[in-house]
This record gives sequence, C-alpha cells and structure tokens, in this order.
Amino acid sequence: MPDTDYPVEGLPTPDPSYDPERLIGIQLDALATNDDPVTNAGIKTAYNLASPANRRQTGPLPRFVRMVEGPRYAPMIDHAEAVRGPLERRGQQAQQTVTLTGSDGRTATYEFGVSKQSGGRFDGCWLTDRVRVA
Repeated sequence: MPDTDYPVEGLPTPDPSYDPERLIGIQLDALATNDDPVTNAGIKTAYNLASPANRRQTGPLPRFVRMVEGPRYAPMIDHAEAVRGPLERRGQQAQQTVTLTGSDGRTATYEFGVSKQSGGRFDGCWLTDRVRVA
C-alpha cells in the first residue's frame, strides 16, 4: 500500500547533509513547537524523517499522529527543554538519549535510534528507526 501521506509537504524531509545529531535536533526543535507553522508540524516532521521501515510499522500518518499524541510519547509535544546525552555511533547506526522537560516541569527520557540508509530513494540519509522510552 503506497504511503500517500509521505512526505508531508512544506516540512523538513530527508537530506544526506544531515548527520545523526542534526537529524535528531531537527525533530526535537519541531516537536518543541509542534503546531508551528501548521497543526502537528512537529509530529509530521518526525514522520518525514522516519525510516521507511519505521513508517511501515507506525504509519500511515494519522496512525503515527495518534501514537505520538498517546501517553507514551505525548511528553515530546511542546516540551520546554531538551537535554541530549552523547551520541553513540557504531558504523551506520547511532543512538542518543534525550531527556525532555515539559512546561509542567515533568521529565521524560527517550532513546533515539537512527541509521544511515543505503540504496533506494534515501541513499546516504540518516533516518529515525525508533524512539523508545528509556
């Protein structure tokens, strides 16, 4: 089934110039101001920067939005601060732990797992394979 919601136009899309830290940073910045410039722009940016395998598991877009708005990932939306741990890189894979603080002062910690794609449409692009509660 083709992913007709991908990519969401007008928001960041995969780019081979993004290294793993930049890729994660773009998503964190977008999620911090989730509804700027459009409703759920942050969530849609995360969807745009998800790997094809990730999108197959979590998409299509309406399902992805519901997942991020759910209790496990909702602290990412409109967070007030992001403290990033060191990036751990092994070859074509990398991970980074990020602790987010919400406007209510509560914190949530996530581990971003990203990989450099080889072949196909996204050859040479780092994309997000997973984000899990740490």
